[in-house]
Amino acid sequence: MRRSGIAGTSLLAWRNLAHDRARFAATIIGVVFAVMLMGVQLGLLVGFTRTTSGLVDHTDADLWITPAGTTNLDIAGRLELRRRHEALGVPGVARVDPLMMQFGFWTRPDGGSESVGIVGFDPATGQGAPWNLAEGAIADLQQDDAVVIDRLYAGKLGVRAIGDTVEINRRRARVVGFTQGIRTFTQSPYVFTHHRNALRLAGFPDTQTTYLLVRTTAGADAEAVRRALKQRLGAVDVWHARDLARQAQTYWMITTGAGSALLLAASLGLIVGIVIVGQTLYATTMDRLPEYATLRAIGAPNAYLNRVILKQAAISAVFGYTGGMAAVLAVVALSSRTNVAVAMPPWLALLLAILTILMCALGAVVSVRRLIRIDPTTVFQ
Repeated sequence: MRRSGIAGTSLLAWRNLAHDRARFAATIIGVVFAVMLMGVQLGLLVGFTRTTSGLVDHTDADLWITPAGTTNLDIAGRLELRRRHEALGVPGVARVDPLMMQFGFWTRPDGGSESVGIVGFDPATGQGAPWNLAEGAIADLQQDDAVVIDRLYAGKLGVRAIGDTVEINRRRARVVGFTQGIRTFTQSPYVFTHHRNALRLAGFPDTQTTYLLVRTTAGADAEAVRRALKQRLGAVDVWHARDLARQAQTYWMITTGAGSALLLAASLGLIVGIVIVGQTLYATTMDRLPEYATLRAIGAPNAYLNRVILKQAAISAVFGYTGGMAAVLAVVALSSRTNVAVAMPPWLALLLAILTILMCALGAVVSVRRLIRIDPTTVFQ
């Protein structure tokens, strides 16, 4: 009996929705739009968050030594390179590599200029090297004026092919390679080069850098090494890599308010979906109010009627989520060719499914409340 009741509510729910196909189609389109809006905004949030900590995430350093007061990777002060030798004297430190990040002005061949982030590293160790190298080789950066940029920004920087020459801070540079998919949150493209060339391009003396990247010895307590480095070096910050990545993400996505704007847009999508589903289910319920009253008159409990409404919401959620996710995945695929990344990891797809179910369930609340108050005696009037 229980199985037939469940099957009966499912069939009744489907027929209620399919009876007015135009209204049902409008509902699905509304849910698809809401899912797409939530998915794209949340995908942008995840994509931007990953971008803000890209330099940290793509190194294997255990600890980062930064100028005191550093709040993010793109804006920092300077460190004296002699601090590297001081750090090497701390027990538990196996290797210390310099990494430089400074903004500069890139002059395109047509005379226009763009802001870029100059990233200098040591090709011998590869710590801080560009990832996703698509053309060229890291060894090519041993040349004094050699730089690597990402293909996504080639048009913006006026570069057509390997061998093109430009100016960075009025100093000559030559493109020797391209990466694919290395984005920046600030939209100032990363320009990877040898550390000594980065010093020249940024106008730094050869005794300075921006960051020192520390690898600890096997079995060393990273936290103990971090405290020892802080005590030894004094007026610097020493971060675990994961903590620095989190700090960079927090700065750009929360402190600057960028993340709040994306969450607000996603919340609007949720509200839109609730309103659309709520209106459709309520209209369908009111159209069939005499039938529901008849069911109540012959003994159908509130739970039975509520299941009908909730299953209508579930059907709307399934169709809407399927169409919405297809649209979101299309946007993700298209964004792979642009400098704005939309990410959709499995956990976010699951979260979006939960939000869709919640959205449709909340949209059904008004209809459920109306059925609870239905008077079965209206059938006999």
